[in-house]
Amino acid sequence: MSEGEEKTEIQYNAQGKRKGKHDKPKPWDTPDIDHWKIEPFQPAWNEGGLLEESSFCTLFPQYREKYLQDVWPVVTKALKEHGIACQLNLVEGSMTVSTTRKTRDPYIIIKARDLIKLLSRSVPAPQALKILDDEMQCDIIKIGNIIRNKERFVKRRQRLLGPNGATLKAIELLTGCYILVQGNTVAAMGSFKGLKAVRRIVEDCIRNVHPIYHIKALMIKRELTKDPELANQNWDRFLPKFKKKNVKQKKSQQKEKKPYTPFPPPQQPSKIDLQLESGEYFLSAERKAAKKWQEKQEKQKEKVIENKKKREAAFVPPKETKKRKKTATSNGGVSDTRTNGVNAQDMADKLKEKFEVIKKRKPAKAMEIETFLAAPGK
Repeated sequence: MSEGEEKTEIQYNAQGKRKGKHDKPKPWDTPDIDHWKIEPFQPAWNEGGLLEESSFCTLFPQYREKYLQDVWPVVTKALKEHGIACQLNLVEGSMTVSTTRKTRDPYIIIKARDLIKLLSRSVPAPQALKILDDEMQCDIIKIGNIIRNKERFVKRRQRLLGPNGATLKAIELLTGCYILVQGNTVAAMGSFKGLKAVRRIVEDCIRNVHPIYHIKALMIKRELTKDPELANQNWDRFLPKFKKKNVKQKKSQQKEKKPYTPFPPPQQPSKIDLQLESGEYFLSAERKAAKKWQEKQEKQKEKVIENKKKREAAFVPPKETKKRKKTATSNGGVSDTRTNGVNAQDMADKLKEKFEVIKKRKPAKAMEIETFLAAPGK
């Protein structure tokens, strides 16, 4: 750079942006001005009103009909203050809002459209009417088309609520939003910053990322905002980092490969071919119906007999095992005798007959019956 050329210094405006050659000084633009502040609308800003009529219509489910009939006078009164006309059509099941000549705020019709959307998604009327405030925004998140499996969808939607609604309450406290889970949608009301966090949590939850991870990050961010020294620093080093874990799934058993043959498999007989073979094809419709009914009756009889056997099986007595009685012998030993089906008196008579036969054979020796019986003490 030559000495004749002037050194140009980089200048910045009040917001910290670099000034260009077309930037002109703005005395009203000072650092103490909040550019994000939403000022309330004054009717004097638009005294002429709107040139064209704008209207929005939305449908509501049948189960909301009774509730909407009860709260519709309250909704009509709230919209009338802003110059908005509303109509409830119970035949078509729809709600309509439209501007009138008294409407001054051009954005209030968008707020009225959000109001009827929230009412149709089961948000209570006192809560839904808060959307008419300038600082309150809403977002309806569709979660029904994120996952196809119905069982997984129901399980993950319940995960968003948590036990007794604890998880949902924690998200509401950290984001400052009102959240309502209804069917395939999630209705949220709050600031833009809170709605952005709610949408991310809800969509990640349906995609199998547990809400507790986001809740931990939001709690850490809340504590970091209290420290003014960390206001302009990167917070990534403080936030937890969670890695996805791939759960090992059981490998399906591989089927045994059949030997390769160049010829296709034989064609299976069709239903008509089977009827032709059995002769059923040539029967009339009445005889076919009679045959079908007869087969049904036979199957029913077999089923009845089978069920009867199952019921009677509970009343069949179990087989008894044969018990043996231990008796003492004359030698002092123990012998087993079976007593089932044998009378003790018959056994005694047989013993006496044998004794008489032996007595006749040996008359010389005097024998008594007591010698064959064991003494009670021995």
